[in-house]
Amino acid sequence: MLKFQTVRGGLRLLGIHRSSTAPAASPNVRRLEYKPIKKVMVANRGEIAIRVFRACTELGIRTVAVYSEQDTGQMHRQKADEAYLIGRGLAPVQAYLHIPDIIKVAKENNVDAVHPGYGFLSERADFAQACQDAGVRFIGPSPEVVRKMGDKVEARAIAIAAGVPVVPGTDAPITSLHEAHEFSNTYGFPIIFKAAYGGGGRGMRVVHSYEELEESYNRAYSEALAAFGNGALFVEKFIEKPRHIEVQILGDQYGNILHLYERDCSIQRRHQKVVEIAPAAHLDPQLRTRLTSDSVKLAKQVGYENAGTVEFLVDRHGRHYFIEVNSRLQVEHTVTEEITDVDLVHAQIHVAEGRSLPDLGLRQENIRINGCAIQCRVTTEDPARSFQPDTGRIEVFRSGEGMGIRLDNASAFQGAVISPHYDSLLVKVIAHGKDHPTAATKMSRALAEFRVRGVKTNIPFLQNVLNNQQFLAGTVDTQFIDENPELFQLRPAQNRAQKLLHYLGHVMVNGPTTPIPVKASPSPTDPVVPAVPIGPPPAGFRDILLREGPEGFARAVRNHQGLLLMDTTFRDAHQSLLATRVRTHDLKKIAPYVAHNFSKLFSIENWGGATFDVAMRFLYECPWRRLQELRELIPNIPFQMLLRGANAVGYTNYPDNVVFKFCEVAKENGMDVFRVFDSLNYMPNLLLGMEAAGNAGGVVEAAISYTGDVADPNRTKYSLQYYMGLAEELVRAGTHILCIKDMAGLLKPTACTMLVSSLRDRFPDLPLHIHTHDTSGAGVAAMLACAQAGADVVDVASDSMSGMTSQPSMGALVACTRGTPLDTGVPLERVFDYSEYWEGARGLYAAFDCTATMKSGNSDVYENEIPGGQYTNLHFQAHSMGLGSKFKEVKKAYVEANQMLGDLIKVTPSSKIVGDLAQFMVQNGLSRTEAEAQAEELSFPRSVVEFLQGYIGIPHGGFPEPLRSKVELERGKTLHIKALAISDLNRAGQRQVFFELNGQLRSILVKDTQAMKEMHFHPKALKDVKGQIGAPMPGKVIDIKVAAGAKVAKGQPLCVLSAMKMETVVTSPMEGTVRKVHITTDMTLEGDDLILEIE
Repeated sequence: MLKFQTVRGGLRLLGIHRSSTAPAASPNVRRLEYKPIKKVMVANRGEIAIRVFRACTELGIRTVAVYSEQDTGQMHRQKADEAYLIGRGLAPVQAYLHIPDIIKVAKENNVDAVHPGYGFLSERADFAQACQDAGVRFIGPSPEVVRKMGDKVEARAIAIAAGVPVVPGTDAPITSLHEAHEFSNTYGFPIIFKAAYGGGGRGMRVVHSYEELEESYNRAYSEALAAFGNGALFVEKFIEKPRHIEVQILGDQYGNILHLYERDCSIQRRHQKVVEIAPAAHLDPQLRTRLTSDSVKLAKQVGYENAGTVEFLVDRHGRHYFIEVNSRLQVEHTVTEEITDVDLVHAQIHVAEGRSLPDLGLRQENIRINGCAIQCRVTTEDPARSFQPDTGRIEVFRSGEGMGIRLDNASAFQGAVISPHYDSLLVKVIAHGKDHPTAATKMSRALAEFRVRGVKTNIPFLQNVLNNQQFLAGTVDTQFIDENPELFQLRPAQNRAQKLLHYLGHVMVNGPTTPIPVKASPSPTDPVVPAVPIGPPPAGFRDILLREGPEGFARAVRNHQGLLLMDTTFRDAHQSLLATRVRTHDLKKIAPYVAHNFSKLFSIENWGGATFDVAMRFLYECPWRRLQELRELIPNIPFQMLLRGANAVGYTNYPDNVVFKFCEVAKENGMDVFRVFDSLNYMPNLLLGMEAAGNAGGVVEAAISYTGDVADPNRTKYSLQYYMGLAEELVRAGTHILCIKDMAGLLKPTACTMLVSSLRDRFPDLPLHIHTHDTSGAGVAAMLACAQAGADVVDVASDSMSGMTSQPSMGALVACTRGTPLDTGVPLERVFDYSEYWEGARGLYAAFDCTATMKSGNSDVYENEIPGGQYTNLHFQAHSMGLGSKFKEVKKAYVEANQMLGDLIKVTPSSKIVGDLAQFMVQNGLSRTEAEAQAEELSFPRSVVEFLQGYIGIPHGGFPEPLRSKVELERGKTLHIKALAISDLNRAGQRQVFFELNGQLRSILVKDTQAMKEMHFHPKALKDVKGQIGAPMPGKVIDIKVAAGAKVAKGQPLCVLSAMKMETVVTSPMEGTVRKVHITTDMTLEGDDLILEIE
């Protein structure tokens, strides 16, 4: 202690002498020492390099960047006026530590001054000296001061000499583990290792017991060596739960020293600052005075020049302890700038030019605190995985900005590649407000605006910090993160758009992922087309339509003796059985036969509905061309289409003029009869479609969608009176023909008699047309009952394309009415030939045939009420997802979903809504009761939400309550996506897929699964295989501690990984023997890459 007292006195006198004589320097002396700087090089990278470049540009100074081979694409080299490669062939970090290269670039390019930034060489005295020796100014303290402050032990001695309190610690860097043991024996645990020649959390380890001592010493030494080029460490007593307060100082060449108040850097993880605040909240004014006074005193003691930071720990009793001086600009200098309005980089450059602080208008009495500033370091670390660094390509970057927000960044842009070689800092966000709560509110708002996709970030964690009551109260210490585990209860990002793009990109590159359960191949035999007579086909009902118009056509239908048939084989039949996949080619082949032999048909349904969509999306055909070509081949029989009211042939409501124009063009290209329906029987949508079809000159066939059972007195919602009321409105609206559209096949013979006879009695002159599906197997009986009750037309399909979820058999109806007043006039023999053709044609579509998973119809349709086409699709989907055995559950859920939604009429698109909800319930194991009870928390399918919003109309009886009120109806979240291009394969087996999303270019990387089969990649650890140890994060292998055959205990170190200058020890999760080691030293790994196997 006597030695220190003597040194303190001598150094103090020197400091007093300098400070007392400097102000006396004449103006002439100052002018002689003033040397303007014209070109500055930043010996650093990333955001700090750009920060200095911007300051230089503001001062009219030319800028020079240096960059490593790995940083060729980094933004800092693009922001400088000149940029030069350094460290060719060196490791990424070593490139920025290679003093000869940096000095060479400076001298060859007439650089006046070098700014070291922070980290790397910023606190290396030999670098400051090398600059001075080369005649290049070092923007920072003198080499001697850098040396003294960089040596933590000497800095500690100087602090003691200046009368500044310090934490108990070693007098010099330790050289062995034995010395660490001796210190621990003297002062007890906990202790802390610190790098003697750098900071920023590198080379720092807290040790709580002798068992941790050796491993912590080795890791701290290794980290310090890698980060600063020197692994020297010193040891201190670790003060528990202190506040970490640092004071910003600024000095010039004339002995002037001032402070710019303090920053609170207590919120730390692994001794690395996460959030910084200026000024420190609730700091006792007397303590502030002592901290700032000691900082200035220490700076004067050493003759400090330029910017620096004096760091202290403040214990719970208000006692402060000096820990170190950072003789450089700090990462968190920004918050000091915000509250003092002093540009520290400007000041650094001016001081290096030889200007004094008073010349710059910087006097202590003029420095005032203005409000509060908070800085958050947004990093590419995953807080859910112990802050493991994440690497990869930033697919989306959108920042938070606005009043009171400052952003300092370099790598934060779309397309930037985050490598494991450097620090994980992505962007510094600085918020400034009138006080601590205001600044916190601004910061919280800014972070909420950020969108970063492609790499994980710590933003969710930072948001939790900002919402923490202890933080808002300003009472945090260095144990804040460790003592608040709720900070790690992270709210997952929805990331809807990017997930959708990844799915679309995967499908574009690798094709659909849903396996087709059908292994059947198309039939090798082409269908045989029956003989067709030479000459034009006989006249048919279309001739009447062309001659007498829609009204005359309707009269002819009503006056016709016998039952008329509509053939659905060209549309609804193959939609129900073959997923609408029949090509125009196969329709055209049989079309002439139909024209010559079935001229007595009422119509052929061959267009509309899903046909339009499937032709374009899957068959790559033009649906308009199909209509034109079939019209040429079948000129005598009316064509009929399905028009979904205001939806036309789509799945959403279109503008009125679109529907009108569509009907007009359809009529011009050969369409005759428009069956207009709405899935909810919503009259406004029906009337729109009817008016559009009528204005186009077509036959209007208004359809009432049927559900329930009019013959069951217990089913009161959809009663006979309900259907009769709808019929009245449609007839008043001017329909030419009235249709009952029974899309699920629910019409039983008794109900047919009741409904059709009532309609016939009420509307004796109106043609009645009945449509059904044969899912239950009772379709023929139902259609015969309708005909006997007064129906004019019923729908049928070719025998080989009928039954199950399709329409009833044409042959059966023809045979059953033959020789009766209902005789169809269709020759039965021709029906057989027609069926033979379609039997052959059906074989061409074996991969899409519903019979692969569905062997028969099912009478349970009377309970579940699933429409025919949807029944087929749901059955197919269940088998595709391996849920074939659970199809019964899907059907049961369909019933419950229908009741939840208020017992809907189920036809596209309402049937899809019920189906989506049913599958959602099955996938999540929800009953109706559970789904309704949890409705406020569940994320229901979009189709269900849009239904409850009224997108497709208002259902009969209104919307279901309280379900509708509970479901969050999110509006304004429409995504407009356009696929643009797919790139060639890269070395990693990926293709870049480009999209336009809401008008902005987006791209994602998608693995080409087929190409990767031919490429070699490091194996991944399988989570379900015990003993396979995977890399917990991307990184480089710097040490392997075991070999094959070695015995390992649980918790024993296996290897050491380095990523972003931080080292992580991978330990064994189990006891056993190492079977195989899959890594080598210096190997670069990705997350989950297989390290070794233990048995």
